[in-house]
Amino acid sequence: MSASAVHPIIPDYAGANVRGIVPALLGPSSWADTVPEWMPDAVRAADAVVLLVLDGLGWDQLREHAALAPTLMSMQGRSIHTVAPTTTATALSSITTGLTPGEHGLVGYRMSLGGDVINVLRWAVGEQQVRRSHPPRDVQTFEPFLGQRVPVVAQGELQTSAFSEAHLRGCDPVGWRAPSSIAVEAAAQVEAGERFVYCYYNGIDKIAHERGFGSFYDAELRYSDALVADLMAALPAGTAVLVTADHGQVDVGDRIIHPSDELLGRVTMQAGEGRFRWWHCRPGDVDGLATAARDAHGDVAWIVTKEQMLDEAWFGPTVSPPIQRRLGDVALCAHAPVSFHEDADSGPFELVCRHGSLTSAEVNVPLLGALID
Repeated sequence: MSASAVHPIIPDYAGANVRGIVPALLGPSSWADTVPEWMPDAVRAADAVVLLVLDGLGWDQLREHAALAPTLMSMQGRSIHTVAPTTTATALSSITTGLTPGEHGLVGYRMSLGGDVINVLRWAVGEQQVRRSHPPRDVQTFEPFLGQRVPVVAQGELQTSAFSEAHLRGCDPVGWRAPSSIAVEAAAQVEAGERFVYCYYNGIDKIAHERGFGSFYDAELRYSDALVADLMAALPAGTAVLVTADHGQVDVGDRIIHPSDELLGRVTMQAGEGRFRWWHCRPGDVDGLATAARDAHGDVAWIVTKEQMLDEAWFGPTVSPPIQRRLGDVALCAHAPVSFHEDADSGPFELVCRHGSLTSAEVNVPLLGALID
């Protein structure tokens, strides 16, 4: 195990964290003296802010591919933490609500809910849609954007999804059909008097999952950087552009671990995802399963019980009993570039890059800013 893998990076929810961005921008009436010190200086002098979330762009990735992203690298800022687990459903919900995972309750890509394992992004159990049996407003009860009606510039086909209802409801949806429209739509919202605009683009995440790091990823990063440049060129003077992400990526490739039948015989249900695999077990067998998992996979993953994670505040300092029931009993959180297989977690193709765990590549994300003059 490398020195950097000795301990997981537990997100700093009280400090520089994605969950603090929206409250810092929507709470005060002036940003000059109120935004936290970790916020880029561009915000303090801004009349309006456009926040762009580039899904899947970790800080480590950006630094390693700096030459491909001259616009992003010219912006002022730093790395901040995302949330645990480092997955889209959980992190986007923390960004829009300003809450920790333990508060908003969307605690994974796939999570236990009333005896089912629900895929939060598809809002489905297996192939069955569960919007009626598990209403998004009941599963995630907090209003996004502090209850304010915020323009959200995102893919038009996502606007009516159950996950959008869970983490974006009450917004003013501004759908785009092609990414080139993001700059046009965001500029129109600012020019119409909006003080805060939220934008979302998932190209980096999609390409990293499907193609890994390489020529396709390089092309997508160059494209995303140009998208940021177009956004900056389109916005009126006095607008600050902020760019962040929900998580980073780890190139797993074909390093897929299939746990033994003996181990899985002690597991009653699996949830989570490949790099943050939840195992549910029979009452009284938590410590035994954790020990067996450490013996088998402790060289490539942190094997952690739910109680340890709650004690160490992986999901924030407060996790209510109903939310605790959505967590598994034992988690396998990979620190090596591997993924833990589960049949029900497989899609139409094997993912090359993955995320979910608490390594630097997954936890550290950019928060970059520039003021248009």
